[in-house]
Amino acid sequence: MGDGPPSVRVEKPWGRFEQYTHNLPSTVKVITVDPGGTLSRQYHHRRDELWVVLDPGASVELGDDILYPAPGEKLYIPRETVHRLSCAGDQPVRILEVSFGEFDEEDIIRLEDVYGRVGP
Repeated sequence: MGDGPPSVRVEKPWGRFEQYTHNLPSTVKVITVDPGGTLSRQYHHRRDELWVVLDPGASVELGDDILYPAPGEKLYIPRETVHRLSCAGDQPVRILEVSFGEFDEEDIIRLEDVYGRVGP
């Protein structure tokens, strides 16, 4: 009995992500954001993303809108669209992220980041 598909777990200041595939037709990750955590306000040049909300408490900045999607809701984020995921609740929030296109963890243009990761 296995524990499911092999994955890579990467710790981040806002929580962690588990990546299940990489540069196949898509890249699939589960992103976990801890209470009070927020990802960079960012966009990507070479990939589109589909987010499936897994838990209550997600806050999503998508372009000029702030959304509070319910579990099961899907959000499509075309490349070069500014977006940010935050945890607005008191329990961690998970998002299933499917990236389409050329996935490179360095393809993040950070516009704002509470952890000081925006370049000069």
